[in-house]
Amino acid sequence: MELINVNQSKCIKCGICSKVCPCAVLSMTQNGPTAVTSESNCIGCGHCVAACPNGALDNVKSPSSSQANSDNLPVMDSKTAQYFLRSRRSVRCYKDTPVPKEKLLELVNIAHYAPTASNSQGISYVIVDNKEILKKATEVIIEWMEQQLDKPYHWSFPRHVKNYRDTGIDSILRSAPHIILATAPKNFRNGRENTLFSFSYLELYAPTIGLGSCFAGLFEMCAFSGYSPLLELFNIPKDKVITGAVMVGYPKYKYKKIVDRNPLEVNYIE
Repeated sequence: MELINVNQSKCIKCGICSKVCPCAVLSMTQNGPTAVTSESNCIGCGHCVAACPNGALDNVKSPSSSQANSDNLPVMDSKTAQYFLRSRRSVRCYKDTPVPKEKLLELVNIAHYAPTASNSQGISYVIVDNKEILKKATEVIIEWMEQQLDKPYHWSFPRHVKNYRDTGIDSILRSAPHIILATAPKNFRNGRENTLFSFSYLELYAPTIGLGSCFAGLFEMCAFSGYSPLLELFNIPKDKVITGAVMVGYPKYKYKKIVDRNPLEVNYIE
């Protein structure tokens, strides 16, 4: 089967498909667009199909039938978009209320639509809603930190250990009812990069369905170190690695102010 199929009755030979192709796979001929390099060069991004003004083009790696129509979608004005982006906060206080499975799946579904390096994708997810496993994960991470107190990997470790041992405060996973792990195949070059894009989508989408989230940075430190007691707790397959972790739940408190930052620093080169 050829990579590109063209409906000759619809194609107007405008060449847009070849111009938007990021890998220079397409070229225009008298009969319309055609693949001029190895089909393996096509990353399946779907730009050619999506940009065709007449819907004349189909690509077997990104078929038109699998791409939803974007006509007449509402466009957020700039002011609303600014407030939406600035209203996102790292939530570290959660209600003791489980999130329905459907909402958690909705979150990771949005996450997997995020852009990825060369459309490599490759990220899979583990949704954890077992309280006992989460409590055990906190304990395991505290034990990992205690092994390093003479020379901690991070300056905050002594504080987290003291809080947990003295008062039982969980400043590792913040008593979140759920965490979502991202995983990728070992030696997958874009695993962490793609995960960050993915979780950014997740974090921005979460408030629209009443949820809060926060990167589980201390969990990530332990996981990235290869600490086997933590990895075994989540039954991560031997051929995969954890590439990120996010806490998720219903926010316990509301924030009345949007996010501010230090003054913008930028250089403009003409």
